[in-house]
Amino acid sequence: MFRPNPHDPAMDETDELLVDSRAGWVLLTLNRPARRNALTTALLGRLADALVAAAADPAVRAVVVTGAGGSFAAGADIGEMADKTAAESAADPRKGHWARIAAFPKPLIAAVDGPALGGGFELVLNADIVVLGATARLGLPETSLGLIPGAGGTQRLTALVGRSRAARMILLGEIVDQATAGAWGIASILAAGDALPEAAALADRLAGRAPLALRDAKAAVRAAAEAGLAEGFRLERALFEALHDSADKAEGVRAFLERRQPAFRGE
Repeated sequence: MFRPNPHDPAMDETDELLVDSRAGWVLLTLNRPARRNALTTALLGRLADALVAAAADPAVRAVVVTGAGGSFAAGADIGEMADKTAAESAADPRKGHWARIAAFPKPLIAAVDGPALGGGFELVLNADIVVLGATARLGLPETSLGLIPGAGGTQRLTALVGRSRAARMILLGEIVDQATAGAWGIASILAAGDALPEAAALADRLAGRAPLALRDAKAAVRAAAEAGLAEGFRLERALFEALHDSADKAEGVRAFLERRQPAFRGE
């Protein structure tokens, strides 16, 4: 079976999501290396579709998600949100895509090399097992755009690392390296080199384990971590949507696209 190398810069970029079936598990590769695998709405929808398909396939015991070209995913595609209003954000199909990703009932492994920022890091936070390569860098820099994380980042990161560290990353937009992420409990495994070989070995192990037990164990662990966070998720999303009508959001996105420092005015 052909197994593409997600770090090959010559990989065909015409297909933005590569689906590679292995023995008992599936490898999903975000394949927009020229844009550091930024998560467009279309790509996020493709990823959600692939996870729904994997959930329905009894031959699939686990899924590994990774990124092509040495990056995991450098956030959302900023161009898509430049002119989005609060009302448009409230009706955004991305909410449904994220809900389907979060509902994936089987073990999900994130193999992270390079940047996993914004929505890319929120995707990592949906994983059950996180393998970080030596080049991994994780962050939620949305406040630099006049926004906040809107796909569970404020809630899942706080539950994982505690209020003080989450505030440091979210309020300051701080990006942490592999060693810091490991020390803070974000990572399950720190790889000496690339993340994918370690993640593949874990997926091979999961493929031989009892699928019903894996499903129920994941549900129980997720409930322990998130059962009390429902109101926090609702509040995060409402605040995220409302910020789309702010002048600071417009200035933050404009400054990002123009490669300059934003001048925020608090309005």
